[in-house]
Amino acid sequence: MGLGWIRRRTGHRAAKNQPGDLDMEALIPDHFLCPISLDLMKDPVTLSSGITYDRQSIDTWLEGGNFTCPVTNQVLRSFDQIPNHSLRKMIQEWCTENKRYGIERVPTPRVPVMPNEVSEILFSLAGSARNLDHQGCFECVRRIKNWAAESERNKRCILENGAASVLSAAFDSFAGDCGKKNAIVCEELLSALSWMLPAFDEESHKYLGSKASLHCMVWFLKETDDLSVKQNSLLALKQLLSCDDHTKHAEALAEIGGVNDILFKLIREKISPAITKASLMVVFYLISSSSSAGEKIKLSFLEMGLVSVLLEMLVDSERGVSERALAVIDSLCDCDEGREKAYADALTIPVLVKKILRISEMATEHSISAIWKLCKCASRQEERVLVEALQVGTFQKLLLVLQVRCGDDHTKEKTNELLKLLNPYRAGLECIESVDFKSIRRSF
Repeated sequence: MGLGWIRRRTGHRAAKNQPGDLDMEALIPDHFLCPISLDLMKDPVTLSSGITYDRQSIDTWLEGGNFTCPVTNQVLRSFDQIPNHSLRKMIQEWCTENKRYGIERVPTPRVPVMPNEVSEILFSLAGSARNLDHQGCFECVRRIKNWAAESERNKRCILENGAASVLSAAFDSFAGDCGKKNAIVCEELLSALSWMLPAFDEESHKYLGSKASLHCMVWFLKETDDLSVKQNSLLALKQLLSCDDHTKHAEALAEIGGVNDILFKLIREKISPAITKASLMVVFYLISSSSSAGEKIKLSFLEMGLVSVLLEMLVDSERGVSERALAVIDSLCDCDEGREKAYADALTIPVLVKKILRISEMATEHSISAIWKLCKCASRQEERVLVEALQVGTFQKLLLVLQVRCGDDHTKEKTNELLKLLNPYRAGLECIESVDFKSIRRSF
């Protein structure tokens, strides 16, 4: 029998009991090793070629577009993977016998979900949704969530069989009365959908973007105290507003009374970093909409004082929040009203300049873009913004941006134009903060 080998150091307890075994080697039989990874197999499966592999390794091989057996190189007649229970039990027994070498017993793997099982559950879920059967819906959704929690392979199988659209349709069915008896089942459906959002198709967006679904998610943001439900609702709204049909969804969301107040409150109160980031992205997509509704929403947030709230937030916030806050400020500066609010706040220029080359390339791009809009559109009464920008070291920061080649072509164009705008005001006004240039070569 061929043997492989592996060296394991025992834990403190084993070292105390078996001090002489600390550097001893445990020899692994070759047929316990996966031919692909050369590691001890945890879930051995046999292909139609008769060769056994670890399930994770062969899954990666097949998903890479390979249609042959890695060992024999023959084309596989079937992609079925038959669990090799006998070999797995032998591996487990070997692990137990060699426990003193620090080798942990391989756990018994769960059987992966099959496409026909997923299809059956989704069929039952669709029926339960049509009949507004709470219990039936709960059982189906929880089974789907349990499968998804077991492995990434199960998640792929669930998605490939159309779970996103079925769950979205079910959410739409129950959402009509989410404020009363259907709230709990809607929460469960939204929780199951949360990890599927990036893979949503057009049909899923249609159901999740319905009037009833949008009202339900806004109701969750306003009424529920469960932070996970709020976060799932925000992530779903963000997904809708970032899709190809975002204008329609933005207009529908804008028609819901109080949605702007709710989003503003979530940003201002900083309940959690995840909720703050998701809220900022929803606001960004809403105010970036080219529709008339987008302009009304933008004015509404400006009247609430969103610019000042974001600037105060930027003084001390982590990278993800800062990037999103700067993106919102940049978008608000597109209109006259937004620039007026920015001119009126003493923190605007110092904070925006401070963030250049401090957080990330994206943050630098948004900071420069916002400063460029403020300086380029400044009237004679607002020319002080150019002087203020020079006083806090903007000119030197912009030169460094060009030197380290930070940003895309649009950012470089804005940087060059800003330098030209600032140059006439430079005499005797420049201020250099040396700490801003410390470790400038670091990558983002």
